[in-house]
Amino acid sequence: MKRNLTSSLALLAALSAAGPVLAAAAAEAASAPVSTVSTVPGMPAVVDARNLYSETTSVHMSAAVRGHLERVYVPNLRSNDVYVIDPASMKVVDRFKVGAAPQHIVPSWDLKTLWVANNAERRTDGSLTPVDPVSGKPGQSVPVDDPYNMYFTPDGKSAIVVAEAKKRLDFRDPQSMKLQYSIDTPQCGGINHADFSIDGRYALFTCEFNGSVAKIDLVKRSVVGYLKLTMPDTRFKETGKAFDPANTEICSSRKGMPQDIRISPDGKRFYVADMEADGVHVVDGDAMKEIGFIATGLAAHGLYPSRDGKSLYVANRGTHKIHGKRRGAGGVTVIDFATGKVTAQWLIPGGGSPDMGNVSADGKWLWLSGRFDDLVYRIDTASGAVVQVKVGKEPHGLTVWPQPGRYSLGHTGNLR
Repeated sequence: MKRNLTSSLALLAALSAAGPVLAAAAAEAASAPVSTVSTVPGMPAVVDARNLYSETTSVHMSAAVRGHLERVYVPNLRSNDVYVIDPASMKVVDRFKVGAAPQHIVPSWDLKTLWVANNAERRTDGSLTPVDPVSGKPGQSVPVDDPYNMYFTPDGKSAIVVAEAKKRLDFRDPQSMKLQYSIDTPQCGGINHADFSIDGRYALFTCEFNGSVAKIDLVKRSVVGYLKLTMPDTRFKETGKAFDPANTEICSSRKGMPQDIRISPDGKRFYVADMEADGVHVVDGDAMKEIGFIATGLAAHGLYPSRDGKSLYVANRGTHKIHGKRRGAGGVTVIDFATGKVTAQWLIPGGGSPDMGNVSADGKWLWLSGRFDDLVYRIDTASGAVVQVKVGKEPHGLTVWPQPGRYSLGHTGNLR
């Protein structure tokens, strides 16, 4: 059932502080001519500087994904396996064991392999399991230290294994996973999610346990600096009941808990989902400065652009707690990129815990894991209607495959 009440959207808008800034930036971008972007060597050219997602619309399916099965791959953190869903039948058609604590399923830069990041929490036997998207079957796992998440440099020369517990980024050969070099991030506790500048020269990584973001110079291979995110005056109150935007409390948290991060279509801003702040921080990556905040819902977590690059879907996990209960106050907020305004609010019927996922190739469905409910949600991007599929224990970073785009920057399918 779609829940898009005018009063609710008005309340969310009143709690946000980014509208004027984003509207002015959007007007400037719309009036500017299409310009070329000087990218790092080896990175594919930016086709449209006003929309870096221009090559990820449904008509831009790469030849590299021809013959790939249409599937949704779901890593289950506590049952150490991957469930495979056929989106046509909405049924689990396969399941296979992987390493300990699989966190995310990551498409490779060349779109030919799906990597399961087996984090092995608090253990030393982490690994990456390759999955052949033609057959949907796993291959031999590769031992890798602490792979919570994985990204790829924009030129495709390195896989970036996010060693969260080590506060370190390990740059590895994207095929063999042999270590090339590392960058230590000592002030980035809980380093986990990232996105890249439009020119590929730097990346911003979120620091979950420090309430900040780290800027990494990919050319000089160094940490540029850290930005502590500003907490809002109020946030949403966790009551154990359905989400109500009118039910707020004073935000007493001194630091946030940033999760996913995504860049705006014009490359001028980064959006950072924050589980403690209940919304997304808006950051100028070039200047390393926070310029706004958009309230979304209880425990903002995952971020996914729509196929047309006009909207940003925000998965709100429904609890400020790292380990939540079933049937929480979870839902999805839709933000208009151009104005920074909330345009829709969809709650999970009966409660839920939407976490990580992605959008279908045709843009009609938003697929998200139900972290504390052992479910996967398929959400209609036109109406917000939800269909559920039962999966393993504590599903996390699922990926929908294949997806349109020329190359993958990692995570659950950050394609461009």
